[in-house]
Amino acid sequence: MQFLNREVLERLSAEKFQKAQPYPYVHIDHTLTAEGYAQLKETLPRVEQFDKHVDMKRGHGQMPHNRFMLHYKAGLELPKPWQEFLDELRGDDYQQFLRRLLGQRQYIPTFAWHYAWGGCSVSPHCDAARKRATHIFHFNDEKEWNQAWGGETLILASDKPLSTHSAPTFEELKVAAAHGPAGNGSLLFQRTPHSWHGMKPLACPPGKLRQIFSVTLNISTMQVWWRRVRGKDPDGYRLKAA
Repeated sequence: MQFLNREVLERLSAEKFQKAQPYPYVHIDHTLTAEGYAQLKETLPRVEQFDKHVDMKRGHGQMPHNRFMLHYKAGLELPKPWQEFLDELRGDDYQQFLRRLLGQRQYIPTFAWHYAWGGCSVSPHCDAARKRATHIFHFNDEKEWNQAWGGETLILASDKPLSTHSAPTFEELKVAAAHGPAGNGSLLFQRTPHSWHGMKPLACPPGKLRQIFSVTLNISTMQVWWRRVRGKDPDGYRLKAA
C-alpha cells in the first residue's frame, strides 16, 4: 500500500520552503495517507525493543538528550507496515521530493524511533553538517495527547551569530515556530549553520510517551565514507542488527 500522501507532498512549494525564516522548514499536515498513518501508529515498535539513553554525554557542553531510542539496522525485525514504509522512504518518489525541496543530491536516509517520558528534553542544537535535513513524523494520538504537556519540536532563532559548536539555552533563543507531536503530520527542516532546534522538558504524566519517527537525510561526506568503510551507517551505527 501507499503510505506517503503524494498529493500533499507534490503541492509543497520549494520556493516557499527555502525562503522560510529563520531557516528552511515546513510543517506538513496529513503527510501520510489516512490508512497508512493508522497502520503505522497501530504497529509502532514496542518500547521493550529500545535502548534507554539517560545522561549520555554530548559535545560542546550541551545537555543530555534523555529518551528511548531504536535505531534502524538491516535485519531489525519490524511489523510489515513499517518494513513497507521504510522501503517507500528509500524509493525514487521520496528521493525526487527531497531533491525538489532541498537540492540536486542523492540522500542516504537513516531511521530512528524516539520515545520520551515526562521531564525529557532536547537542548538547543544544530545537527552535524552531513545531515542535509531531518524529517520528523508524529505518532501521538490527538485525542489522548494534551498539548499542555509540550513535546513540540521548536524552530529556534538567534539575534546574534552562534557557533554550531556551542550550547545556547532556550532563554538565549527565540521560538520561531513549534510543531507536533500529535496527529498525522510531520516536520521537515534543512540543516544550516544556524538551524537551532530543540524541545523543552515534557510535562506528560507517567505512562505517557512522546512518540516520533525520524528520517535523517545524510549527504556523502568524508565522515560518511569513512564510517561506511568500517561497516557503519552515516550515524555511526553498525549496518546490520546483531
